[in-house]
Amino acid sequence: MTHLWVRAEQRENEERVGLTPSGAARLIAAGIKVTVEDSTSRCLPTDAYAQAGATIAPENSWPTAPNDAIIFGLKELPDDGTALAHRHIMFGHAFKGQPSGQILLKRFQEGGGTLLDLEYLVDEAGRRVAAFGYWAGYAGAAVALKCWAAQQKNQIAGPVGTYPSSTRLLADLQSDLVATGSHRPTALIIGALGRVGTGAADLCTAMGVPTARWDMEETQHGGPFPEILTHDIFFNCILARPGTPVFVPADTPHRAGKLTVIGDIACDPDSDFSPIKVYDRTTTWHAPALRVHDAPPLDVTAIDNLPSMLPVESSEDYAEQLLPSLLTLTMTQSGVWGRAKATFDKALTQL
Repeated sequence: MTHLWVRAEQRENEERVGLTPSGAARLIAAGIKVTVEDSTSRCLPTDAYAQAGATIAPENSWPTAPNDAIIFGLKELPDDGTALAHRHIMFGHAFKGQPSGQILLKRFQEGGGTLLDLEYLVDEAGRRVAAFGYWAGYAGAAVALKCWAAQQKNQIAGPVGTYPSSTRLLADLQSDLVATGSHRPTALIIGALGRVGTGAADLCTAMGVPTARWDMEETQHGGPFPEILTHDIFFNCILARPGTPVFVPADTPHRAGKLTVIGDIACDPDSDFSPIKVYDRTTTWHAPALRVHDAPPLDVTAIDNLPSMLPVESSEDYAEQLLPSLLTLTMTQSGVWGRAKATFDKALTQL
């Protein structure tokens, strides 16, 4: 019997989950065994999974799960160097040459396990079957506006946290913007037609922020893109990949313009293909803004688990998208899972 083991997330500020209790009930009805770890941080209660028929396991007990269990989580595993013997479903960030990703792949190689990366679960046309993109864009735009609002008071944005709903997030952000007066910044979004860009655009619309919305047509010439400097905020909503143009070159802080906040929502600074060249590390919930230039100020915000700011809405949305693929876990050698396994096998040959 196929056995899906939903682990507790072990990363700070991570409350999301990729399977809801109703989804667990669907899997169980389809003949898939579901084990769910207890969790002190998950946004959905453990009792609801038990009521759906799932077996409940102690928090963080996945290393002792049966060898045939498929371990399912969202964010990274503890960086303890241990060999990984199970099949893991998660966001591994390991297939674009990232240094941390290479270490992760070697752990799988050593233990004989497999990484079925959620970013590389694609249909026959190559389109991702599930993504948190909309809520990443929505939350990322909110954080960038918080950074801009702090600048108006000659400050650097302070810590951010989770919200029980998008309505509460909007109310909090509105109070930040009202404190700056009636002026609103202008923003340029690259990748505006995708999930991430749509989320960023919707948040800006809700806050009365005028946006220029670019996509492939506006960027196909490959740059440079001086228009970015004519806006207060720039949102990068395009994943780094070979051939991605450089939108923000390294000398940008020394060029004249209005730009004071970069929201790198795609957030892949240690990839060689990153289109934002003014920073080299992600930012955090405690310190969401990285100041890369003082006068005039230029802040970069690049939090790599933005959807967890709205954990319930983003989890429910993502889980609904992913469930049809989870229901095919009995056929891991073909379809979505077969393609993910092929991507992993290819990455191992390149170590």
